[in-house]
Amino acid sequence: MSLRQKLLLFFSLTVAAAVAAVTWTVLVRIRHVFEERDRQETALFVSQFQREFQHRSEEVAAAIDRLANSEQARVMAYKIARTGDTAPYLTTAQTMAQNAQLDFLEIVGANGDVISSAQWPARFGYPEPAVNHASKTPFLKRENLPDGSTALGLFAVRGIAGTPAIRLIGGLRLDRSFLAELPVAPGMTVGLYSDAGSGANSASASFDATRLVGATGPVHGAAAYRKLIEKARASGQQATGVVYPGSLPQDSVTATVIPLKNRAGAVLAVLTVAIARAGMISAQQHIRAAAYGIAAVGILLAIALSLWITARVSRPIEQLARAAEEVAGGNWDVSVPQTGRDEISVMARSFNHMTRELVSQRERLVQSERVAAWRELARRLAHELKNPLFPLQLTVENLVRAKGLPEADFDEVFSESTTTLSAEIANLKAIIARFSDFSKMPRPELQRIEAKDVVERVRTLYERANQDGRIRFETQVSDVSMPLNADPELLHRALSNLVLNAMDAMPDGGTLTISACPKGDKVELCVSDTGKGLTPEECERLFTPYYTTKQYGTGLGLAIVQSVVADHAGTIAVESREGGGATFVITLPKAES
Repeated sequence: MSLRQKLLLFFSLTVAAAVAAVTWTVLVRIRHVFEERDRQETALFVSQFQREFQHRSEEVAAAIDRLANSEQARVMAYKIARTGDTAPYLTTAQTMAQNAQLDFLEIVGANGDVISSAQWPARFGYPEPAVNHASKTPFLKRENLPDGSTALGLFAVRGIAGTPAIRLIGGLRLDRSFLAELPVAPGMTVGLYSDAGSGANSASASFDATRLVGATGPVHGAAAYRKLIEKARASGQQATGVVYPGSLPQDSVTATVIPLKNRAGAVLAVLTVAIARAGMISAQQHIRAAAYGIAAVGILLAIALSLWITARVSRPIEQLARAAEEVAGGNWDVSVPQTGRDEISVMARSFNHMTRELVSQRERLVQSERVAAWRELARRLAHELKNPLFPLQLTVENLVRAKGLPEADFDEVFSESTTTLSAEIANLKAIIARFSDFSKMPRPELQRIEAKDVVERVRTLYERANQDGRIRFETQVSDVSMPLNADPELLHRALSNLVLNAMDAMPDGGTLTISACPKGDKVELCVSDTGKGLTPEECERLFTPYYTTKQYGTGLGLAIVQSVVADHAGTIAVESREGGGATFVITLPKAES
């Protein structure tokens, strides 16, 4: 990844992370604000509900007190107590309930049986257990109706003045009309859930969504309130949660459920207070939309900033990197633009100065190496030519001195001298030929060959030449195919030079090993000997032209080997320690299949 791409990615991620962090913080804050508002509104409504519930309880208690103290009730109670006849009063409860504006009213005798019922006249003679736990405080009670249903009501019990054994139990319904009288804030929905069963505790009854009603009818999405309502019915405690009556997030509400209990603590109904979350959802959506817009603008600004920085910083750095690569590749004449006075410009000027110094030093080094090479060549030629020149000089001097000898003696000296002259001239020609061969190494003519064939050819040739048997030849060749694109003659010549050097390194005999094995996409050819080995200094200078460790030699053999290997895109190295033999390793690229 380039510096430009890294800068763009860094700035983009920074902007996105900053916008995301701010957006998350604002969204959390908004949610907390709305949740706190919902809690306050719910608490305010619960307080109002409690006041309204208390007010209605007082109304019920006052209405029952008035009836219990009325003249009609005292006369009725006196006659029943005196005669024991309750038949004339079968419909009295209906009349009294209408006059007191009560939804429920029953007259109960001293034995606890119903004398008259306003809501269900047929209950005459049935027991009414609620009067056995009479108190001055109104209470909740589920009342059975003639159609088999039940209704929730707020009841009070009073004994009739003068005859307290005969009691009145009456009350008002807690239904939609009661909910309609409650002060409900905008966005708030109030519902009342009441079971249809007749048991004392509704917590054991299964949930019925149709039983959840509001001031105007059934509550929308009542089934979604199931978990909260069941939790309140089971625990008897207030519960709060998010409810999704519809399929969209905007339809969700924050719902609080409040259990309504009878005197025994059993839950008879559940009041639900739901506050719409549409405002919060809408605000969050607006913030998200704004965040997306800000992020998009920020990323565009990041792109523009990265492009600007690229023009000022990364592009000059890229130019410097490309220029450094060219210098590493051998092009030392490269230079980079240098404008301005900032650090990048200083770096560019320093780089250009460095390349100029490198070129200057390279030229000086080339000249020095050229002079050194000529000096070395002159020294080597002088050394090589001095040995045959001295016998030539002696031979010529002998001929001059033999001029005055008798003819027979002169002929003998002349014959010996011409033989010596011919041998030394042949030696000079051989020396010149070796230098000539090194100066005009031919370019390789590549063809597909097998490495094992090259090794076998060299081994066979020199094993036959080893007539005295002082050197034992070994080969270690892999069985797998090792194809090479190489010139077989030049490669044979290179391996031959290594084999000859190895044989010279073992004048008293030893083991010479030639091996070939694959190494990934390359092939290694090795020539090892068990001679006296080489010192580290000798290993470093071994491939230098004209350098030799032999008493007689031009120092061109290993230089020729290195030249052949280089022409085949390979490498050559030596592994040796003094007294432990030496191994020359040629590494060549394997031919493509």
